[in-house]
Formats: sequence, structure tokens, C-alpha cells
Amino acid sequence: MGVDVGGTFTDFLLHRHGESPRVAKTPSTPEDLSEGVLAGLAELAEAEGMGLREFLGRVELIVHGTTVTTNAVLTGSVARVGLLTTRGFRDALAMRRGIREAQYDNRYTAPTPLVPRWLRLPVTERVEVSGEVRTPLDPESLEAALARLTEAGVEAVAICFLHAWANPAHEVLAEARTLAALPGAYVSRSSALLPQIRFAERVSTAVLNGAVGPVLRRYLDRLGARLGEAGFRGVLLIMQSNGGVAAPAAARAAAASTLLSGPAAAPTAGLAYAAPHGVRDFLTVDMGGTSFDVCLVRAGAAAITTEGRIARYPFGLAALAIHTIGAGGGSIGWLDEGGLLRMGPRSAGAAPGPACYGRGGSLPTCTDADLLLGSLRAERFLGGRLRLDAAAAWRAMERLAGPLGLSVEAAAAGMVQVIDANMAAGIRHVTVERGHDPREFLLVVGGGAGPVHAAGIAAELGLTRILVPRSSSIFCAGGLLLSDLRHDFVRTYVTPFERADRDRLRAIVASLGREGRGALAVEGIRGGQVSLSFTCDVRYLGQYHELPVSWLPDEAQEGDLDGVAKRFHEAHDRLYGYALPDTPLELVNVRGVALGLTEKPPLPEVPPGTGDGARRGRRRVWMGEEQAFAEAAVYEGEALGAGARLAGPAVVELDATTVVVPPAWRLETDRHGSFLLERLP
Repeated sequence: MGVDVGGTFTDFLLHRHGESPRVAKTPSTPEDLSEGVLAGLAELAEAEGMGLREFLGRVELIVHGTTVTTNAVLTGSVARVGLLTTRGFRDALAMRRGIREAQYDNRYTAPTPLVPRWLRLPVTERVEVSGEVRTPLDPESLEAALARLTEAGVEAVAICFLHAWANPAHEVLAEARTLAALPGAYVSRSSALLPQIRFAERVSTAVLNGAVGPVLRRYLDRLGARLGEAGFRGVLLIMQSNGGVAAPAAARAAAASTLLSGPAAAPTAGLAYAAPHGVRDFLTVDMGGTSFDVCLVRAGAAAITTEGRIARYPFGLAALAIHTIGAGGGSIGWLDEGGLLRMGPRSAGAAPGPACYGRGGSLPTCTDADLLLGSLRAERFLGGRLRLDAAAAWRAMERLAGPLGLSVEAAAAGMVQVIDANMAAGIRHVTVERGHDPREFLLVVGGGAGPVHAAGIAAELGLTRILVPRSSSIFCAGGLLLSDLRHDFVRTYVTPFERADRDRLRAIVASLGREGRGALAVEGIRGGQVSLSFTCDVRYLGQYHELPVSWLPDEAQEGDLDGVAKRFHEAHDRLYGYALPDTPLELVNVRGVALGLTEKPPLPEVPPGTGDGARRGRRRVWMGEEQAFAEAAVYEGEALGAGARLAGPAVVELDATTVVVPPAWRLETDRHGSFLLERLP
């Protein structure tokens, strides 16, 4: 079972051996996210004709994606954390790299550090960049710092000493003493979490990990206990930001590795759904109730970054290069100081939700606009389990339409146009800004709100092909079941290519391999289920930043960097428009990825059918590209068999989403029930 907890809904996909999968979608419960999980499990149990205990007793595996750490950082509800660091460097957390994010905005201030200065405590010690101990760790300064942290009642302690990546001995000693002095605290040691150069990123990552560690630990402990009490005896795995899953113990130890847990399964799901069309270059987008997540997949591999940010806090753990903006079905429309219409990032969320939910919301949201424009049918939402209130949506929209001097429908159309433009800008961030033309990619659409807006986004970008999986509303939940176990490791070795020591390179590769196989062995993965791969972080000598470049297995075993150099020049030319093949190169880090290959459930197939009996009448629907209403044919999505074709204007309704097909588009159903939309020539 895949369970994906989002900001508005919690999605479930139950895969049953030899049977069709079953889908459920329940409102998330922000006060206690495990409540929403158990509620969805109870709903699935009822649908299977069982009690919850009997049902969970038959579940072998739950793969869980969660936004608990994400939300903790975004809302500021993190644990109180203290920092132990090398004397003289306590302010590095606040100074960061000293680079202004908005270069020409003098009023753009850095976010408030997650550790206030009075809890950033210096410890007398010093290790050189070579790993040589310059100043031994002073026990008295360490004890004094721990006494202050104990008195302050911190829940977590981050330990980050200068150059600990080269020699972690002092951090290891400090960790042991911290665990003894504060036995209940969550300890985040930088040399265990991120043993690489760049102190600013390392200290920020260690602090982030400490800030969310107790939050994730409490959630997983509570969820595990509740599942156990309800009869679950199977395996629980947690989705990580790197696109792989891990055991709960590994997730607890590196809690910051789950900061993008929710959307990280999307590229894996996209690969499975795009494969029947022979496509390996695509964009995945997931528009849910609160956010819009986009990721680029090229040659079957999602882009990975080690320069992630959340709420403007940098972290250096490997993560999918997912760009997230506040654009979802619950995004609220508002007017700025200049009277211009804006959408999001504020969201109505799960409680109270959009005005049309009838749960107390009174502000106009994207879902309210979609309902008023005919894209949604009030009695069909969530398969009829939640009837939308069009009158409430109308009243909410009037609050916006009046100041704009527009009709209610015109204001709703404006909201849709603005949010589609926002999402298109998000896609440009991962394509145009990284040297890619978005028109060369298939758009794979997930999320309950995604298929409603997919054609509008495509029109903004000039895209001509869209793929909407039949289970798009629980897109990431499906991707969870297709994910492998994954662990990332790094070693810093700064050296010019011409002076690189092949023996040392081979030793690094062997060490990363042992560490990867060991981590997977703890999770029961051995032998042929293990896959190892390597990359190098490379830059031109003297350059400020580096690029990750793949290192082929044969090259890595021999410590040969010639192929890496060739691929670096090609990547630099693609990203920045030039290469300097005669300029010396410098190696910075070697990274290893250990995959534990899992058995993947097959995608369900649908029987062939023309869809002649799928038509359910017509209704008036706003078509954004034409800027006009059209009489659109309405189809029952579940009744469209493989090979069924239809032309726009049309609306395809499913239990948890709606696909809008504009006049200039046609739709065809593939053998897995996914809908391929293509713009007519």
C-alpha cells in the first residue's frame, strides 16, 4: 500500500496480488496526521468488507510519504535545537555564505536562524583541512555548553565542527558526551549526516536535521504504535527526498532526508506511466490542494541536487530537484497593494478548505473558481462523497469580483489564468533556467487539481502532449510502490584532475560501496538486489561552484577521470552555453548511491473499448485558451477503454479528478487507462 500525506488530502493506493488496485482519498488532519492515515485505512478496510484489524493483518507492506517535516519548517513548528560548534564560528549559521539572495534588494533579509545565538555555543577545538588536530577538544568547554543546553531544555542538539568531514573524531566524542548528558535529546552530527566541505551548508543541514528530528520521531513512533495496535504486522518504509525509500530507523536518524518526502515519488510514477509511449524525457507536475510540484526527468533519470532549500534554509542532502510553489486547489485569490490579482501561496488547506466545501471557508480559492467555470461538477466531487456548494463559492468570489470591477465568472476566469501562469513559471524554473526547452518534454500530470489545469499550463508553455494517468489524483501514492530503497553517501577529495591519486580514488569508491551495501543489509537487501552508482562533483579550477557528473562503473573501479572530464564539458556547455576544454578541472566530491531493488507491482491494464457508452451529456465549461465558454461533452472516465478517442471541447470525469480537453486538443486512452492529450495540428 502507498500512503501519501498531503497538505489537504491523504492518498491511498492498495495493490492486491492478482486483483485490481483500490484507491482512497481522505482529508488530511493537520493536528495529528496519523488520524487521517488511520481514517483512510478504515475506509479501505470497509471497502474490502473487513474490519480494520483483519484488513491490516493482511497488509504486507506500507510505503509512506509524509509532509510532516516539510510542514514543521514551513510553519515554524520545529523543535528547540541547540548548536555545538567550533569556537569562533557560532555566527556562521546566521552569516551563511554572505551572499544576498535578491542581489539588488537591500531590504531582502535572510530568514531567522533556526537556532538563536544564545543557543549557538562554542566549543574549544580545531581540526585542519588536512584532518590533523590543531587544538584538542577541551572537555571543560564542552561540559559548559552542554550544561547551558540542558538548562535551556532543548529537544535536539546539532554538532558541527570545522573540517569534521576530514576528521570526525571531535564530533564523535561530543556526540557521545551529549547523549550521556541529554539522554532524551535528538543528536544531529554533521560528519555522520553530511561529511563534505562547505561549512555553511553543513551547519545548516545539521541544524535542520535537529530541528525536524524530534518532530519526525514523534510522528513515526505514534504512527507505528497506532498501526501496531490496529493489527499491522508488515513492513513500513518511508519515502525520502532523494526518490528512494528507507526503513523508519534510517529516516529517524536523518530526518532532514524527508523534507521533500511527499512529492519525491512523482518521477518514479511518471517513468512507469510514460514507458508505454516510449518516452524517457518528461516533466512531472503534481497539483494538489496546497502546492504545485514540478520535476524534470531526462533519459529516464530525475535531476538530483545537493543544494536544496526549504523556506530559504539551505540543506546539502541529496534530493530530487523538485521545484515547489504555493499553487493548488486551495490557493486563495487576493489583491495586492496595487490592486493586481494574485493567487497563493496562502491556501485554505484541509481546514476549513475552499468555500465550496461548506466547512466554514469564505475566501475565494482555485477550486471555487473551477466549480463556477464548469470544470467541476458539484455532485461528482470525490466520487460524490463531498458535494460542493456552488452558492458558497459564488459568495466568496463576489468578495474578489467587486473590487476588480468584474463579474463573478470573469473574476473566476482571471484567477484560473493567474494560477496557470504561476505554474508555467514554475516549470520554466526547472527547464529554461537549466538549459532545457520545455516544448521537448511530455507533461505527465498528477494531483487532483492537475488534470483540470493541465491544458492551461500547456498553452502558456507551448506544449503539445500531456499524459494524465487514470490514478493521477493519487499519483505519488502510486509512485511510492514503484520506488527502490536508496541511500546516498559522499566523500570530499579536493584535487586537480592531473594530480588525482588513482589509488585514493579507488579506495574512496570501495569505501562508498561498503557503506552502501552495509546500509542496505540492515534493511534486508543483499546480493543481486543491490545496485551501486557513482558521480563526481567537478568544476573548472578556481570556479565557485561545481556540477555533478556521472562516473561509469568501470571508470570508478579504475579511478579513471577521463570520461568524467568529457561529460563535464558537455554538461557545462548545455547549462551555461560555453565550455573551456583547455582549462584544468578540479574534483571536489565523490558521491555514491546504493539502491536496493524492490519487486514492482505491474500497472493495471484496462480492456479495450471505444467509449461509446461513456458519454454523460453536455455542460457549459470555460476554455481558458479561447477565453470563452463552450458546450463540452461530458464523459465517464472509468468507462473509457483502451483505444477510446474523443475530441475537445470535452470533460472526462473520474472519482477524484476531472480532465479538461479544450477544443484544440484530442484525447486517447492507452492500455493502462491513462489519457494522452495531443494538440491538433
